[in-house]
Amino acid sequence: MTQQNTTTSSAKLARDGFTSSFGVLAATLGSAVGLGNIWKFPYLTGANGGASFLLVYLLATLLVGLPVMISEIMLGRAAKRDAVSSLKILAPAGQPWWLIGAFGVLAAFLIMSFYSEVAAWVFAYVFKAMGGSILSSDPAVTSAAFAALVADPVQSLLWQWGVLLFIGGILLLGVSKGIEAVTKKLMPVLFLLLIVLGVRSLMLPGAAQGLSFLFTPDFSKITAGVVLTAMGLAFFKLSIGMGTMITYGSYFKDDQNIPLTTLRVMGADLFVSMLAGIAIFPAVFSFGFEPAAGPSLVFITIPAVFASMPFGHVFMVLFFVLTAIAATGAMLSILEVPVSVMVGRFGVSRPRAVLFTLLLLAAIGSTCALSGSLLADFKLFGLNMFDLFDEVSSKLIMPAGGIALCLFVGWVWGFDRMRDALSNHGQLQNEGLLRALFFVIRYVTPLLVLLVMLSGLGVF
Repeated sequence: MTQQNTTTSSAKLARDGFTSSFGVLAATLGSAVGLGNIWKFPYLTGANGGASFLLVYLLATLLVGLPVMISEIMLGRAAKRDAVSSLKILAPAGQPWWLIGAFGVLAAFLIMSFYSEVAAWVFAYVFKAMGGSILSSDPAVTSAAFAALVADPVQSLLWQWGVLLFIGGILLLGVSKGIEAVTKKLMPVLFLLLIVLGVRSLMLPGAAQGLSFLFTPDFSKITAGVVLTAMGLAFFKLSIGMGTMITYGSYFKDDQNIPLTTLRVMGADLFVSMLAGIAIFPAVFSFGFEPAAGPSLVFITIPAVFASMPFGHVFMVLFFVLTAIAATGAMLSILEVPVSVMVGRFGVSRPRAVLFTLLLLAAIGSTCALSGSLLADFKLFGLNMFDLFDEVSSKLIMPAGGIALCLFVGWVWGFDRMRDALSNHGQLQNEGLLRALFFVIRYVTPLLVLLVMLSGLGVF
């Protein structure tokens, strides 16, 4: 049977955690909002049917992303432990469900290894934008500036290590004084900057074409491939499958309404993505640039777009500051996963756990940082280290972890424990919702995530 009762109340009281409902929302939203909100989600929406894609994405989120997110947070709060220990405590004795958490830690390391380098480019561009060195309306100039940054091993490493030190410094402050305090300040600033940039973008001539790209429904574009894209996006956008939400769930207060909180996070996350699209694409179309996904949009097209508009220097700085904020919230949650495991499972002090994690990431992540320069020709399975870490984590480990988590909740933990946990021991009258959610977790979500994984692996 479970070992949940072995969790003592004194241990729970001694453990740091989030102190307010707004802190919970800000930290969880900070984890879900990342660089993908700024470029990937708006672009995929426009390229795959606009408003019609949004409807498919919302349905996919309700069936794929949200059930896994709720499950992770629920298990983390129930155990009040790190991603590995939570599954050890809650699973029947002798069953290896703790491997879900262990592979989540591995995924977190792999993701941070390349994500910290992308964030490094963003932080570098904040200062480049301030200095005006990338202020050019010629995409050839902005392209050359980005290529020079990626190809410079010294800059790549120093910016990556600087970003890791910055995130590590916040984590050293702890959960309530570090993660919660910072995200409570950064998330409102993120919304404010997006609104300012959105208003400016909508004032440009020709902005309507950008809005049309984002929001005009085109149901003819909704194919099986587009549905799979929406399901994959719904799974990966909410920072699930890598231990982050189990870890953050362990910091939730016992009276927090988990289903309601996750719905608010989903809504706010979608709102951020839409604001980003409104801030970016009307300006892109207004000045005759082609929309594109990935680094080419953020680091090549956007600087050229802002350089073409009045006061573009100021708005370019604001754009890269808000992008750095989005990256910060996501990195805090990812890096907290291995830190919490070392603190909770191995009894390492938090400063030593943060230091050890930073050193290990600096070593492993350097292979990603140098993938555009010294290690450009070094490949495994036909991929450089940057792309390899991305592929293994996003296409294999994370979806496999999501499937396993659903199987654990649906077939091992069971409805009675889930109802007790998500009703806050009967305080919330939500049994009808929980029965529907349990059916989705048990039967629907694992099948859909399996389809996403097989599609990502190129099986079909």
